[in-house]
Amino acid sequence: MAQTPTVPEGQLRRTLGPFQVFAASFAFISVAVGVFGTYDDVLVNAGPVGIWLWALAAVGQTLVALVVAQFAARISLAGSSYQWASRLANPKIGWGFGWLTLCWLAIAAVAVDNAMASQAFMPLFGIAPDEDTARLLTVAFLLVQAILVIASTRIVGMLNAGAVGVELAVVAVLVIALLIAVLVSGSGSPDNLASRGVTDGAPHYFAVGGGLMLAMLMGLGTLVGFDSAANLAEEAEDPYRTVPRAIVGSVVAAGVVGMLFLVALTVAIDDIPRVSRSGSPVAAIMRDQLGAVFEKVLLVAITFSFFAAGLVTVAVGARLIFAMARDGRFPADRVMRRVNPRTRTPIPATILMFGVGVVLMIALPGDALIELITASTLLPVLLYGLVVVLYLAVRGRLARREGAFELGRLELPVAIAALAWLVFALFVLVTPDEALVPVLIVCGLIVAGAVFFAGLWILRPEALEVEPADDEAAL
Repeated sequence: MAQTPTVPEGQLRRTLGPFQVFAASFAFISVAVGVFGTYDDVLVNAGPVGIWLWALAAVGQTLVALVVAQFAARISLAGSSYQWASRLANPKIGWGFGWLTLCWLAIAAVAVDNAMASQAFMPLFGIAPDEDTARLLTVAFLLVQAILVIASTRIVGMLNAGAVGVELAVVAVLVIALLIAVLVSGSGSPDNLASRGVTDGAPHYFAVGGGLMLAMLMGLGTLVGFDSAANLAEEAEDPYRTVPRAIVGSVVAAGVVGMLFLVALTVAIDDIPRVSRSGSPVAAIMRDQLGAVFEKVLLVAITFSFFAAGLVTVAVGARLIFAMARDGRFPADRVMRRVNPRTRTPIPATILMFGVGVVLMIALPGDALIELITASTLLPVLLYGLVVVLYLAVRGRLARREGAFELGRLELPVAIAALAWLVFALFVLVTPDEALVPVLIVCGLIVAGAVFFAGLWILRPEALEVEPADDEAAL
């Protein structure tokens, strides 16, 4: 009788197939969630024509994904950029990467679940808008997600794969249904694609930090998190092939699907001023063109997509905590590095992700929470910029793995183009007047990390001097 292969104690189990690895990245990006949550900002700030900046963001983020994939094809460890910087630069720099990534993931988990509560779940069940109710639901969603992450990586993979399948199917159906509805009813118009809508005649529209530039935030805020697959690399089958392909494939797929969805939505707008003022224009367009039943179907799909995005964020954050604790670079590392011998999941690290979310929900008032969530859009761009700089610094000594993903001669020009794009993206994010407080929050997080880093360096300098031996990390 064949025996099931055993997994050494303290290690994660490889249970994720190629599509499940892809789903982890695509679910984090979640086109439906991103468009649902930010389309109103595009209409208000730039008008319908602002959707075309999605294509620019998709191309730029694909360049970044190609660079990230080069690292994933060489180092297959939980923790992604933390591991890459630790092993290719030095552990001190790696710790900085890990801290910034953890801040982003902790905030993102709360942001996704709070948006799910207020923008999808509550409208779906006819619950009146209420901040306290939304916060309670957020904590409940975080709890369910933490339980699922603890229970089984395979369950998380299956749910993410299911959510991605549902999202792709629903978006495809909606695109076709909207276009048919426009042709049959005669409402809506292709001219919307070139309209400035309610921003027509607005001053400073083309200025730095102006309305058109603000439309870029939809793509920059949505097409991130594609490196989630790399954080699950120790649980992926054939990671040197599947993880890089998932990283690049998720961005390309999200870019194409998102553009088609945005075009269909925009063509289907019957009354641009009214829809722009609705607060939830995607739902309003669905209701106008397809009726209340389709609106409910959309909200069900959006809720599922939101939940999957939050689920993978909690899972990825827990893996990062586990990875840093395994290297002795995280508070209570002896506890946080523990992997349950039955489920093969990092239970203490997952509980910590849940706890941080609860604290943020309880401690922060409404305005402070919004500013914190806004600040989280800066963190991935900053992190990806640091990853690209790291790649340019170490690419000359990176070995090749036989059969692994690689760009060959295109590596250097792609990396340079990706860095130029990220510098531009960071400029877009920090120039609006509204960006001052989020920028200060990011600076505060960096200072807080520096304080903890100094304590770790003083009390446990050996943890920041020597990289733990690991065969999987061999280049």
